Amino acid sequence: MSGEPGQTSVAPPPGEVEPGSGVRIMVEYCEPCGFEATYLELASAVKEQYPGIEIESRLGGTGAFEIEINGQLVFSKLENGGFPYEKDLIEAIRRASKGEPLEKITNSRPPCIIL
Repeated sequence: MSGEPGQTSVAPPPGEVEPGSGVRIMVEYCEPCGFEATYLELASAVKEQYPGIEIESRLGGTGAFEIEINGQLVFSKLENGGFPYEKDLIEAIRRASKGEPLEKITNSRPPCIIL
Protein backbone atom coordinates (compact mmCIF):
# COMPACT_ATOMS: atom_id res chain seq x y z
CA MET A 1 0.00 0.00 0.00
CA SER A 2 1.12 3.52 -0.62
CA GLY A 3 0.32 6.78 1.10
CA GLU A 4 1.20 8.38 4.34
CA PRO A 5 0.31 6.73 7.61
CA GLY A 6 -2.99 7.99 8.96
CA GLN A 7 -4.29 9.09 5.57
CA THR A 8 -7.33 7.33 4.24
CA SER A 9 -8.85 7.68 0.83
CA VAL A 10 -12.18 6.36 -0.27
CA ALA A 11 -11.89 5.49 -3.92
CA PRO A 12 -14.88 4.93 -6.14
CA PRO A 13 -15.55 1.36 -7.30
CA PRO A 14 -13.41 0.20 -10.26
CA GLY A 15 -14.69 1.63 -13.51
CA GLU A 16 -16.49 4.53 -11.84
CA VAL A 17 -15.19 8.08 -11.79
CA GLU A 18 -15.54 10.03 -8.57
CA PRO A 19 -18.15 12.79 -9.06
CA GLY A 20 -16.44 16.04 -10.00
CA SER A 21 -13.14 14.42 -11.02
CA GLY A 22 -11.35 16.45 -13.67
CA VAL A 23 -13.16 19.67 -12.71
CA ARG A 24 -11.06 22.43 -11.18
CA ILE A 25 -12.61 25.42 -9.43
CA MET A 26 -10.77 28.58 -8.45
CA VAL A 27 -12.51 31.11 -6.23
CA GLU A 28 -10.95 34.53 -5.84
CA TYR A 29 -12.38 36.52 -2.94
CA CYS A 30 -11.83 39.69 -0.96
CA GLU A 31 -10.66 38.71 2.54
CA PRO A 32 -10.92 42.18 4.14
CA CYS A 33 -14.54 42.29 2.90
CA GLY A 34 -15.33 39.23 5.03
CA PHE A 35 -16.00 36.93 2.05
CA GLU A 36 -13.92 34.01 3.36
CA ALA A 37 -16.93 32.59 5.25
CA THR A 38 -18.98 32.65 2.03
CA TYR A 39 -16.17 30.86 0.19
CA LEU A 40 -15.89 28.18 2.91
CA GLU A 41 -19.67 27.63 2.93
CA LEU A 42 -19.77 27.32 -0.86
CA ALA A 43 -16.70 25.05 -0.95
CA SER A 44 -18.27 22.76 1.65
CA ALA A 45 -21.52 22.48 -0.33
CA VAL A 46 -19.61 21.75 -3.55
CA LYS A 47 -17.39 19.10 -1.89
CA GLU A 48 -20.47 17.43 -0.41
CA GLN A 49 -22.03 17.12 -3.87
CA TYR A 50 -18.78 16.47 -5.78
CA PRO A 51 -16.17 14.85 -3.51
CA GLY A 52 -13.64 14.45 -6.34
CA ILE A 53 -13.58 18.10 -7.28
CA GLU A 54 -10.49 20.26 -6.99
CA ILE A 55 -11.40 23.59 -5.38
CA GLU A 56 -8.88 26.28 -4.53
CA SER A 57 -8.97 29.89 -3.44
CA ARG A 58 -6.84 32.96 -3.75
CA LEU A 59 -7.14 36.44 -2.35
CA GLY A 60 -8.60 39.02 -4.69
CA GLY A 61 -9.22 42.72 -4.86
CA THR A 62 -11.80 44.78 -3.03
CA GLY A 63 -15.30 43.42 -3.49
CA ALA A 64 -14.17 40.38 -5.48
CA PHE A 65 -15.87 36.99 -5.41
CA GLU A 66 -15.00 35.49 -8.78
CA ILE A 67 -15.41 31.82 -9.69
CA GLU A 68 -13.62 30.00 -12.50
CA ILE A 69 -14.33 26.44 -13.59
CA ASN A 70 -11.49 24.85 -15.56
CA GLY A 71 -10.05 28.32 -16.21
CA GLN A 72 -13.32 29.86 -17.47
CA LEU A 73 -14.90 32.70 -15.49
CA VAL A 74 -18.45 31.58 -14.67
CA PHE A 75 -19.38 34.03 -11.92
CA SER A 76 -18.30 37.56 -11.00
CA LYS A 77 -19.57 39.44 -7.96
CA LEU A 78 -17.95 42.53 -9.44
CA GLU A 79 -20.33 42.20 -12.42
CA ASN A 80 -23.44 40.85 -10.62
CA GLY A 81 -23.22 42.63 -7.27
CA GLY A 82 -24.10 39.56 -5.20
CA PHE A 83 -23.08 35.99 -4.47
CA PRO A 84 -23.96 32.92 -6.55
CA TYR A 85 -26.73 30.54 -5.57
CA GLU A 86 -25.31 27.11 -4.69
CA LYS A 87 -27.73 25.37 -7.08
CA ASP A 88 -26.43 27.44 -10.02
CA LEU A 89 -22.81 26.61 -9.23
CA ILE A 90 -23.64 22.91 -8.75
CA GLU A 91 -25.35 22.92 -12.17
CA ALA A 92 -22.30 24.55 -13.79
CA ILE A 93 -20.06 21.90 -12.20
CA ARG A 94 -22.38 19.15 -13.46
CA ARG A 95 -22.11 20.57 -16.98
CA ALA A 96 -18.32 20.85 -16.74
CA SER A 97 -17.98 17.27 -15.47
CA LYS A 98 -19.93 16.05 -18.52
CA GLY A 99 -17.85 18.15 -20.91
CA GLU A 100 -20.79 20.40 -21.75
CA PRO A 101 -20.24 24.10 -22.54
CA LEU A 102 -20.33 26.44 -19.57
CA GLU A 103 -22.51 29.52 -19.36
CA LYS A 104 -21.93 32.48 -17.12
CA ILE A 105 -24.00 32.48 -13.94
CA THR A 106 -26.03 35.69 -13.92
CA ASN A 107 -28.35 35.04 -10.98
CA SER A 108 -27.04 36.27 -7.66
CA ARG A 109 -28.28 36.64 -4.14
CA PRO A 110 -27.74 40.07 -2.64
CA PRO A 111 -24.91 40.53 -0.17
CA CYS A 112 -25.99 40.91 3.44
CA ILE A 113 -26.41 44.56 4.38
CA ILE A 114 -26.50 45.64 8.00
CA LEU A 115 -28.24 48.94 8.58
